[in-house]
Amino acid sequence: MIHVLAVITAKPGQRDAVLEHFRANVPSVLAEDGCIAYGAAIDVDAGPSFQAKHGPDSFVVVEQWTSMDALKAHAAAPHMASYAAKTKDLVASRQIYILNPI
Repeated sequence: MIHVLAVITAKPGQRDAVLEHFRANVPSVLAEDGCIAYGAAIDVDAGPSFQAKHGPDSFVVVEQWTSMDALKAHAAAPHMASYAAKTKDLVASRQIYILNPI
């Protein structure tokens, strides 16, 4: 299994617009062979004092894939290219962390 954490930072004030495109793409991603989990999360507003926040323009995509091949196929999927095209002018940065569970 492969875990992916993707930190997406939208341009100021554009997070909701990016999330709208993200949510529209989720059913296609969940239907992909090898997708175990795929969803977005934002900071908890009233977390404990030790909480580190990503901020109002960012969200984290939490993914699980059965294999690296499934993840590579996901990255090459036409619906991902479409999502990237729709959000390219709205996104400031993406940080993708690919992890092995231990």
